[in-house]
Amino acid sequence: MTILLKNGKLIDYKTNTNDIYDILIENDKIKKIAKEITETADKIIDCTNLYIIPGMIDIHCHLREPGFEYKETIETGSKSAVAGGFTTICPMPNTKPTPDSAIILQKIIEEAKRVNLCNVLPYASVSKGEKGEELVDFEELKQAGAIAFSDDGMPVVNSRLMREAIIKANELGTYVASHCEEKSVAQGAINAGNIAEELGVEGVLPEAEEIMAAREIVISETNNVRAHICHISTKTTKNMIRDAKKRGVKITCETCPHYFTFTVDEVKKSGTNAKMNPPLREEKDRQAIIEGLKEGTIDCIITDHAPHSEEEKERDLSKAPNGIIGFETALSAEIMNLIEPGHINYLDLVKLTSYTPAQLLKIDKGTIQEGKIADITIFDPNQEYVYTKENIVSKSKNSPFIGKTLKGKVKYTIVGGRIVYRGNE
Repeated sequence: MTILLKNGKLIDYKTNTNDIYDILIENDKIKKIAKEITETADKIIDCTNLYIIPGMIDIHCHLREPGFEYKETIETGSKSAVAGGFTTICPMPNTKPTPDSAIILQKIIEEAKRVNLCNVLPYASVSKGEKGEELVDFEELKQAGAIAFSDDGMPVVNSRLMREAIIKANELGTYVASHCEEKSVAQGAINAGNIAEELGVEGVLPEAEEIMAAREIVISETNNVRAHICHISTKTTKNMIRDAKKRGVKITCETCPHYFTFTVDEVKKSGTNAKMNPPLREEKDRQAIIEGLKEGTIDCIITDHAPHSEEEKERDLSKAPNGIIGFETALSAEIMNLIEPGHINYLDLVKLTSYTPAQLLKIDKGTIQEGKIADITIFDPNQEYVYTKENIVSKSKNSPFIGKTLKGKVKYTIVGGRIVYRGNE
């Protein structure tokens, strides 16, 4: 099978490419990149006015299977991911049962292979049952296919256990992704402040994230090992990581589109569909996250795609679960809130969404070059559309973007040389 992409704007961070090219794909690999390719192909795609980037990589999402298939499955989640232009996704282990053994992890991997839409590289948990009491067998799980380790959704409260986990993961050439939440100051529904008081709900103090982030920086610096901090959302966390990196600390981190798109004020408009953990913060925090992306403090953008049923999200603000879906709106949020205001350019965006995620995972992806696997995202940066509940591909519909006019539409997602998604015209 050969596919010829004609006249698309190829944007690739690794090769510093930002120009019009033709790309010939043969079977699963990129065979040729040139200004003009005249070879015949089984399928020709006219990419005039479209952008071609390395397939986006989401190193932090939730697919809910096993145990919570009423929210999402590996199949429905993969369909949502490719609709959003993602070619590789890394689901977190807060499932039931949690992948704390090779048998459970392998079942997830096998189901992803059966679905065969995108590359699914699952995390294993740090502790057995995500209880934070006893470490899993890191070697066994890494060998079974764990891309990395996390108890995401649950903080590892025991610092001795977390130190041991981070060191052990580093010895195996991987990492621990830390869900930073100091529970003693984390009780609440939304960010502490005026909105929480106005709505009559308990507020989550920003220190809940910052105290734990400081701990991971200390463990990383003292032991000269890499630690990775999940979904940062506050100005203080960003500044701590920036200062640590300047000292040469091996700390990496991620953020989500909702933290540079919305503030806590969105809760008044979208209700529980704007409730997540960490919560949406103040404008100063939103601006700090943008600054962190511009200056290189924040390594990558993830979705934290977190499906929940409508019934669950219809509970009142204090009782509804945290999380929003994010695969299908990530690219639009990035275009509208980072590219269009001039905070970053498209090369920067490819670095944040493809190149660096591949580097963090130590996989040979995140670039479009001859001889590489053809994982490619093709999109129209200018197409506007209204994001409606009816056109959501995910099994769940919990999103603050519903009803909003978005810009930037995925047209094709190609994984291993196969077209796995075609967008509506």
